[in-house]
Amino acid sequence: MLNTAKMRIETILTRSHHTGIGVVCRLVLLMACCISPRLTSTSLAGDAYPESIAGKRVLVLGDSITYSGQYLAYLEAYLRLHVDIKGPDIINLGLPSETVSGLSEPGHAGGRFPRPDLHERLDRVLEAIQPDLVFACYGMNCGIYHPYSVERFEAYKVGIRRLRARVHAIGAAMIHVTPPVFDPVPIAQRTLPAGKRSYKQPYEGYDEVLSLYASWLVAMRGEGWKVIDVHRPMKSLLHRQREIEPHFRFASDGVHMNDQAHWMTAQWILKGLGASENLFRWPSAQAMSEARLGKSNGINAIIKKRQRLLCDAWLTKTAHLRPGMSKGLPLDQATEQAHQLESQIQDLLRGK
Repeated sequence: MLNTAKMRIETILTRSHHTGIGVVCRLVLLMACCISPRLTSTSLAGDAYPESIAGKRVLVLGDSITYSGQYLAYLEAYLRLHVDIKGPDIINLGLPSETVSGLSEPGHAGGRFPRPDLHERLDRVLEAIQPDLVFACYGMNCGIYHPYSVERFEAYKVGIRRLRARVHAIGAAMIHVTPPVFDPVPIAQRTLPAGKRSYKQPYEGYDEVLSLYASWLVAMRGEGWKVIDVHRPMKSLLHRQREIEPHFRFASDGVHMNDQAHWMTAQWILKGLGASENLFRWPSAQAMSEARLGKSNGINAIIKKRQRLLCDAWLTKTAHLRPGMSKGLPLDQATEQAHQLESQIQDLLRGK
């Protein structure tokens, strides 16, 4: 039944260039709901719990949203404060502008460079990091901000499957995170409607494309994939908040999340890993850390600083084709400084 429903979803998507994208999106979401209640929940398919990544070497891949690092710092802070003070070894190797689909729109970045393709660097990264677990959050850039097309969707699926194959080939586990929401409202004057021959600015309905990509990932739970859905709850919350406050936003440029959205993304990922619903009682990561440590503290900032230090060092060491990135320290120097920051984190966790 699961495979039959999934095949129907892919058939609808393949035929959708003859169909209104809004209708297609509703059909896909409806069929995902019919497959299994698990497929529309934030939680992973299969057993999961926060302890499962404690002490693991965790590689995180993604685009500029991941590179910015807030949701990963908050994720690590929660795990250190509530599961194991040593935490997982989270290595953020998100790269701005990157896609897993290998696509790039004409004139990207003013024609200065095409979007980097994850697969150009993936083998080097996996060889260098040797992760136990890989998180990947792709999709936002993968449809290149254009209306839906069969070809672009196929490129996304092929890219995701190639990533999974490489990760599994080294014996690591894989968790997919659906892309966040594209919000056209804050940039309404800089979007284009459907029906244009070219899109030098984002398509105003691009989130419909992301909803399809996210729904496909969620449906792949039927094949045993581990998928955490942040797109659906973010979209739902955005709509509810906008009914109360019409100018409410999670991303002032429609793409790059603010701190509130990063904290919620961390919460949804933690929920997907099996964390208690109690984590939603904290309105911010700072409130969470203060409640746990009983005082004002800078643990989130120190964790983020440590992650950024190692992120830039590893990006430089493993190399990439994205110009304009900060050059990281040599890895030995970055590691030494990271140890110093780790000492500060341990002191805070132990109440010193």
